[in-house]
Amino acid sequence: MKEYTFDIEIAIANLRNIKKVLELINERRANVASADDFLHSPDGMMRLDAICMNLIAIGEATKSLDKITKGELLPLYPEIYWSGVMRMRDKIAHHYFEIDTDVVFQTIEEDIPQMLPVIDKILNDLENE
Repeated sequence: MKEYTFDIEIAIANLRNIKKVLELINERRANVASADDFLHSPDGMMRLDAICMNLIAIGEATKSLDKITKGELLPLYPEIYWSGVMRMRDKIAHHYFEIDTDVVFQTIEEDIPQMLPVIDKILNDLENE
C-alpha cells in the first residue's frame, strides 16, 4: 500500500468532478465532426462555448488536484500531458478571442478520449488504497 501525504478523499472528489466534466464534453461534442462545425452555426458556437468552459473547468480542477496532492499524484500517470491540460485552461480563460477551433477539436477528438481511462485508473488506484 502506497503512503500518500495528501488527503485521498479530497483528491477522489476532485477526480470525480474531472470525470463528470470529461463526460459532459463528450456529450456536448455530438454533431461536431470537424473544427468548422463550431463556426458555421449558432448551435456550433454554443457547443464551442460550452466545451471551452468545460476545458477551463478541467484545467482548473487539474491545477487544484496537483496542489492538493502536493505534486505527488499526477507524475505517476505520465500518459497525460498534465501541464498542457493546465495551460489550455489559461489560454482559453485569458485569450478567449484567440481560441483556435482546430486545437479545441483536436483536444476533444484525441485528448479527451485518452484522459477518461486515465482518470478512471487514478480513481481506482486511490479508492483501493
